[in-house]
Amino acid sequence: MKMRALVVMLVCVFVGAAVASPAPTSGKTELEPLSPEVKVTVGMKRAPSDCGLLIGSYKGYYKELGIRLEEVQFNTGQDMINLLGSGQLDVGCTVTAAGLFNAMLRGIPIKVVADKGTNVPGMGYYRLVIRKDLVGKINTAADLRGRKVAIVGTASLDEIALDRCLASGGLSTADVDLQVIRSFPDILAALSNGSIDAGMVIEPFVAQGIEKGIIDPWKDPSEYDPHAQTAIVVFGPSMQAKPEVAKRFMVAYLKSLRDYNDAFFKNKGRQEIIKILAETSVVKDPAIYDKMFPIGLNPNGYVRMKGIQMDLDWYRARGLLKGELRAEDVVDNQWCDFAVKVLGQYK
Repeated sequence: MKMRALVVMLVCVFVGAAVASPAPTSGKTELEPLSPEVKVTVGMKRAPSDCGLLIGSYKGYYKELGIRLEEVQFNTGQDMINLLGSGQLDVGCTVTAAGLFNAMLRGIPIKVVADKGTNVPGMGYYRLVIRKDLVGKINTAADLRGRKVAIVGTASLDEIALDRCLASGGLSTADVDLQVIRSFPDILAALSNGSIDAGMVIEPFVAQGIEKGIIDPWKDPSEYDPHAQTAIVVFGPSMQAKPEVAKRFMVAYLKSLRDYNDAFFKNKGRQEIIKILAETSVVKDPAIYDKMFPIGLNPNGYVRMKGIQMDLDWYRARGLLKGELRAEDVVDNQWCDFAVKVLGQYK
């Protein structure tokens, strides 16, 4: 099947200890390492889309710049926002949400600083899928009217993605029987037992569902949401207050993203990176990386400003924001600018 030949990766479980990092590898920058070493607390779920942290930790990119990553567990997006605001969390791996932007409007200096996942055209890793037995019955978004469709949460990127898909058929979430199922594995299970008709699912659950004959990948997101910024990295106030730490963090992060892009889009060092991700992410089977749709990760780090603005507009149009925000207000590119200056533009 086409998808098996395509390059791969995926997205977002926690621990509470430092990320494992074997001895540093080659590719050191001219930056002086921090001394003494500085601990940076990070909220992530060890999904393959966290490869900017997983690869860099494993290969020693953070360590060689004097940074020790430590994971912090959080249960909900609001928990993560609270931890960022209180300084208990320096860096968060997340998606856009009304709660995140409203925290910014309350004066909590959280900033979107880097890309953590976009859909590659023709290979969307986060998409609406339908039950396999409904192929031929659900041909367009308009055919979803009255159907049971699941997302993991409302007032966040998940609802936005579904709403844009439905809009391509002249519908909105008000036109479907919206189900909130709090985890992607549970959405896949609900599709399997026939209790829902469609669901917004992320990899590796797309690949798993297809392989088990449960789902059809249906339309590619490039058809209905081409500018989406699916996942983001944010800095809390504690990280922004340490600019030398933040600069080095972003250099290590971009070096990791470039290793990922080399592996999955240039086939350079692919098996090494798959081995690292199989050891460090929640996707443990190396073979599944050849079945999944790949995550798009900008090797220069920058988020899609249009996608961020579209999300802000969506929240504001539904009365979910308690003030006015523009993409320029919530995104801070200075850290990516610095890292690209150090590393050069990715070719």
